[in-house]
Amino acid sequence: MLDIHVALIPDGNRRWAKQRNLAPWIGHQEGAKAFGKILEKAFEMELKYLTLWGASWDNLTKRSKREVNFLFKVFGESFEKALNDKRLEENQVQVNVLGEWKKILPVKAQQIIKNLIEKTKNNQKFFLTFLIGYNGDKEMIDCINKIADLAYNSKSKIKVDENLISQNLWTGFLPPVDLIIRTGSEKDPHNSAGFMMWKTIYSQFYFTKTYFPALTPREFEKAINNFLSRERRTGK
Repeated sequence: MLDIHVALIPDGNRRWAKQRNLAPWIGHQEGAKAFGKILEKAFEMELKYLTLWGASWDNLTKRSKREVNFLFKVFGESFEKALNDKRLEENQVQVNVLGEWKKILPVKAQQIIKNLIEKTKNNQKFFLTFLIGYNGDKEMIDCINKIADLAYNSKSKIKVDENLISQNLWTGFLPPVDLIIRTGSEKDPHNSAGFMMWKTIYSQFYFTKTYFPALTPREFEKAINNFLSRERRTGK
């Protein structure tokens, strides 16, 4: 068992498509296919925690309607496929979907996701998390508002500490992220939208030149092995 938490930021779908004179949404379709292969490698490596940033809130509200609708289609088809994927039960994988997806995804896609979460909720060996309609800054604002409401309604003074913050985060039940892999960003290594800001305070980063649709299981494994060979520093 590889008891680490890897977060994958799948950057470069549209740039991959542009290089091939294809519509941007074709990149999203191929990215979904690439993730299927990555997931198989994660099972093979017995990676306990894998989190995929499927789409930010900005991705789903600021891009063209045609591209967003195609993303909705990809999500619906992908989660429906996962609902019938025997590997999730065979590998005892718990699936969670976090973010503001209930505010924006079509009703049918929402129901498929709810069914998948319900079906896998008792699995405890591996944890597969998708972030959809997710911004880290929006997660933190929501957390602060929840704590503010708690303080307002409390009859006694409350203490704000690490535990209270984690209890009110969307991602609070997840362990800290050990490694962030961001594809297609070797020449522009950066974070976006405060990605999992509370859970990544001591994360290591791995940036690839490869765009996400071209990311192979072999390169994914290489990134993890690179992380495992590093000496981690956590301020101690």
